[in-house]
Amino acid sequence: MGERCAWCGTDPLYVAYHDTEWGVPEYDARALWEKLILDGFQAGLAWITILRKRENFRTAFDGFDPRRIARWGEADVVRLLGDPGIVRSRAKIEAAIGNARAWERIEDSRGFAAFLWDFVDGRPVQNAWAGMAEVPAQTDTSRAMSKALKAEGFRFCGPVIVYAFMQATGMVNDHVVTCPRHAAVARLAPPG
Repeated sequence: MGERCAWCGTDPLYVAYHDTEWGVPEYDARALWEKLILDGFQAGLAWITILRKRENFRTAFDGFDPRRIARWGEADVVRLLGDPGIVRSRAKIEAAIGNARAWERIEDSRGFAAFLWDFVDGRPVQNAWAGMAEVPAQTDTSRAMSKALKAEGFRFCGPVIVYAFMQATGMVNDHVVTCPRHAAVARLAPPG
């Protein structure tokens, strides 16, 4: 059995995330939106910080129901700014609310999951990195997705954030080839 991707270290929460979630193809529009929002909250922070607060975020953000969040206003921003269980950034909170409205428009017109997965032709990109040093921070595809999301009104979705999102949601398989999850995640791709 090979070694896990080095980025998850030995923290049990991080290891569990690596072993069960990271890189697994996600096709649910709400779950994709949640992950994109959490990746936006990560900007400037370590992912483990967000992972440790994820359940608090889920509670504070009504289970990440974008249709409910799209109706929020200033009172909700103030409430969230007072919640020590989440990252209290006005810009990120306001972006999440605006992103819920953008999600709703995309979901109602063509489907949010389809919108995102079209960037990889509906199938996870199967990379074969020998080591983490080879894994890019962004790609042409993440730059294109970022640009398209911004054109739809999304914020906190630059190409680096979007690439991390693509990795997490299985749009790309960036487990290194020596990691046992590389082959396991590759098998989760739909037949093509």
